[in-house]
Amino acid sequence: MKNLMNRFAKDESGATAIEYGLIAALIAVVCISVWTTVGTNLKSRFEEVRDGLVKKS
Repeated sequence: MKNLMNRFAKDESGATAIEYGLIAALIAVVCISVWTTVGTNLKSRFEEVRDGLVKKS
């Protein structure tokens, strides 16, 4: 029983899986925030172009 508890205490495979999950979540949060910012900036740029074309017509 003591051997089983020692193996359980030294087993780090679950911790590794949790770390990979946290890294993936962090990457997802960064990607979403970047895409949101780029999308907002792109939308405003297209609106500027549209307004410029409408004024020239």
